[in-house]
Amino acid sequence: MAGVALRQIRAVIAVCEEGSFTRAAARENATQSGISQHVAAVERALGVRLFDRSAAGVTPTPAGLRYYKRCVDAVGQIESASEEVREFATLVTGDLRIGLMPTMTRAALAPTLERFTPQYPDVRLHIVEGYSGLLTDMVLADELDFAVVPTFEGRVGLKSRLILRDREMLLSSPKLGFEPLQPVRLKDCGSLKIIVPSRSNVRRRNIEIYLQTHGVEVAEMIEMDAMIGTLEFVARSDWVAILSGLICVNDIGGGERVINPISDPPLFAEFVVITQARRTLSTQARLFLETFEAEIARIQEVWARAIPSNTIPERALRARARRN
Repeated sequence: MAGVALRQIRAVIAVCEEGSFTRAAARENATQSGISQHVAAVERALGVRLFDRSAAGVTPTPAGLRYYKRCVDAVGQIESASEEVREFATLVTGDLRIGLMPTMTRAALAPTLERFTPQYPDVRLHIVEGYSGLLTDMVLADELDFAVVPTFEGRVGLKSRLILRDREMLLSSPKLGFEPLQPVRLKDCGSLKIIVPSRSNVRRRNIEIYLQTHGVEVAEMIEMDAMIGTLEFVARSDWVAILSGLICVNDIGGGERVINPISDPPLFAEFVVITQARRTLSTQARLFLETFEAEIARIQEVWARAIPSNTIPERALRARARRN
């Protein structure tokens, strides 16, 4: 990077991620002409055009995209070095802005906070519950330090790390007659009335593909991005939902809802931690994630003990078959 200043590198990163000199300037608290001059200076120093400019916007050239990726890595290394040095301080402090889906908040969040907050009382926590589209936009807008969302194809300006591969469960009312915790084959369950997330939720596509591919009969479908409402409606009706085991774990042994792991074939959901590509996690964010992932691992152990390994799907359908 000889001859290229850090502020110029940040300008290149901002333009590539925002696709606009105007938006890049707003993000970097600079003028549009200043950002344009920084980018032009880098292009002169390198002797290559980094962006194609048009009325539709600004797009990186192949050289520009490669340079962007290297710059993001370099800036991340600088920030990582700063965070490593800060760890020599005895006090962990500062703001921590977290985005979590309802899947993560129902069972895993409270135990995590129970351990984290007494240990790091000077960390100012700001936690937002939302669905994947909103949380992704908030991370890109630098309104969140990180978020946990379902796995997706990725977007420029973001990096991700797998945090959980979780088995999907069928959640139903006891009145439907499923035997608790026994695996079920959805195509053998008859015609189902299913609550699904809206199309803005990444999990919707995965659920629909599974239902269509494996011959599951769907009588009716409701879109609902309201997890408490979904849980309460399932408990009161003959509607069912397909939810991650992480959010269902509190219903083990309860009487309001019945949980059955989906089987033959099983269905899985993957969740990732997303952050801005140009940023590294702060010390407080890293410590929170360590505590959070430990709680997720504990919940996975609960499921490993709760689900018998030698059961077959038909056992879960016997009670319902008798009712019919």
